[in-house]
Order: sequence, then C-alpha cells, then structure tokens
Amino acid sequence: MKRIILLGSTGSIGVSTLEVVHHFRDEFSIAALVAGRNTERLIEQARRFGVRRVGVADAGAAREVKRALPRARVYAGDAAIADLAAETEAEMAVAAIVGEAGLVPAFRCLESGKDLALANKEAMVMAGALFNREARRRGRRILPIDSEHCALHQGLRSGKRSEVEKLILTASGGPFLKKKRSEFASITVEEALRHPTWSMGPKITIDSATLGNKALEVIEAHFLFGFPAQAIEVVVHPQSQIHSMVQYRDGSVLAQVSPNDMKFPIQYALSWPRRLPSPFGRVRFPGMTLSFLPVDGKKFPLLPLGYEALRRGGGYPMVFSLANELAVGEFLRGRVGFLGIAEAVQNALERWDDPPMPDLPALLDAAGRARRLARAELNGAVRKVE
Repeated sequence: MKRIILLGSTGSIGVSTLEVVHHFRDEFSIAALVAGRNTERLIEQARRFGVRRVGVADAGAAREVKRALPRARVYAGDAAIADLAAETEAEMAVAAIVGEAGLVPAFRCLESGKDLALANKEAMVMAGALFNREARRRGRRILPIDSEHCALHQGLRSGKRSEVEKLILTASGGPFLKKKRSEFASITVEEALRHPTWSMGPKITIDSATLGNKALEVIEAHFLFGFPAQAIEVVVHPQSQIHSMVQYRDGSVLAQVSPNDMKFPIQYALSWPRRLPSPFGRVRFPGMTLSFLPVDGKKFPLLPLGYEALRRGGGYPMVFSLANELAVGEFLRGRVGFLGIAEAVQNALERWDDPPMPDLPALLDAAGRARRLARAELNGAVRKVE
C-alpha cells in the first residue's frame, strides 16, 4: 500500500488523483490532504478517504475544518503546510498546488524522503537544480504528472539517453491559434478561458492561451530530463491526442497517445514502474485526424522568451515564472491586457541581475526580489491601462 500526500486536493489535478486512488484502493491510500480555500470540498474528501491530517491556507478556514473534522490534525498557513509535508509518513507526494505557493511544500516532501509526483511545473522551473540535487541526495524519484512530460518519460524508457536526438513537446495552440495577431489587444478574459481541449484551472488555462505554459514546459523538460534548450522542440498539435514525442538518432519517433484525461498521467506516476489496468477509457483510432503546425513566435512571444530564460540559466527561469504568474493574475482581474502578460515578462527578464542561489533560502530570497521586480513592471502597465 503506497501512502500519498496530496498537495492541492481540491483543484482539478487533486480531484482526478482521488478518483485514481479510489479505483485502486488496494494499491494507494491518502495520508494527508492540503487545499487552499475550498473547505467544503476538502472536508468531504477527508471524510471520504478517512484522512486525519489536513492543511489549509488560512486560520479562518482551519477553524471551519477543525469543527467539521474534530479527530483530524489541521495545519494552517504556509509554514504549517510545509511541516505537514515533512512530518507525514508517506511514500509519495502529489504536488498539485498551482504556482509559486507549491514550491516549498513539494521540496519539503522530497527533502523528507518521499518520491514526488509533480504537477506543479513552476517548482521545477524555479528550482529545478535544487530539486534534482535533493532527489539525488535522498535517492528519490521525481515523476512528472504534466501530460507532456509524462509522455516524454514514457518515450525515454525505450532507449539510452545518448541515443536521443530531441524531445518534441506538443501544444494544442490554445483558443487563439487561428486568431490574427492584430486582434490580440482586444482579447477578453472570457475568451482566453475557453480552452478547446482541456478543462483546467484559470491560471493554466490562460497560460495555454498565451503559450506561456509551453515555455514553462520547455524549461521543466530541461530540468527533468537533462536536455539542453536546442534539443527541445515545440510543435502545435490541435487535437492533443499525441501528448509528446521522443526522436531518436536513428530517425525513429516514439509518440505517446492516450485520451485527453489527466487521470492517465496521474495513474502512471502513482504506479510507476508498473502499468496497472486502467478503467478510464481508451483511444479510438478510426476517424482520428492528426495535424501538426509550427509555432508562431511573433504571435506567442512567451515561448521564445522562455527559451531565452532557459539559455541564460541561473535565476532567469524563476523570473520568467514569477513574472508570468503575477501578470496572469492581473489579466484575470482585468488590470492588464492580454498582450501585457508577455510585455511584463520581457521587461522583468531585461532588468534582472542574477544573484547566486546555492540553497532554498537563497532561492526564496531571490524569488522575493524577482517578485518585487515583476510587480513594479506590472504596476507601470496597470497605470498605462488606467
């Protein structure tokens, strides 16, 4: 029985993870749940899975959860949630807290000797070198839950690293694939949230519309698999049936195909290296159409900016991630336009002076500086809009 800490239990990845655990009740159990503000769903999940350790974002929510779950130990706030991650006995943690908030609890899980099933791409983008060093030191595994990186993980099992020519990440193209660049300035939040393929939370849905998510995934692929920027390619694949591909030096390309359902990569990460029989559907090939297009970097400038941040190295990927996260938040609040997201990221990268980040405290200190820098850029953009 593999015990699992679920960080971000009430979001889409968390809910899907619990569906997988429920189906494989003889294989997995939930040791702890962590959520943000959706206390009603958290309480229902804790009762359903008999969980006695739960973490919530603030004290008010913690009091409500404690009243509903009197036999549970409730952790409130970021520091307490990090303690829960370190103290709870478990073999694996699923890291599904969105954005920067998920970095420290994910690291504490790894630091305390747990394997990490990673859905929070920002953790590896911001601190990939530290995560990899800690995983090696503890003898633990980092297994990707992103469908693209899960696909690459599977494709890389078929040959030696030295035999790989390149990794190919697929992108749906988002809702604006066919929209003219001249019309981007008028894009609304409602339009950007209409993803044509996947049902996701608002932050990652906007990232998909800007292709900022693909930039983050390129950086994450580098840290997960050790390939340089020039060996990681992105192609647009609107049907999202092929989740990513590995091209070997003999010309063979291995493509991973599965239904558009996050339960597949979640099950893969939880059960690796085994493959358990899945109840979650099958690909139907008759009538399927697959098409591929190049990425237009002028329409979607966040992707080339992500490559540039990766090539610069150091703290630049962290600055990219933080500036993008803050800019997406301002766009969702209607305070900057769609084009303002990439502009804020570019300006923050141009102004960054790269300090050394030898450990997690130094990285968090640098992250504070990067956040202030990005916030200053966004405040200027908001004043222009107003």
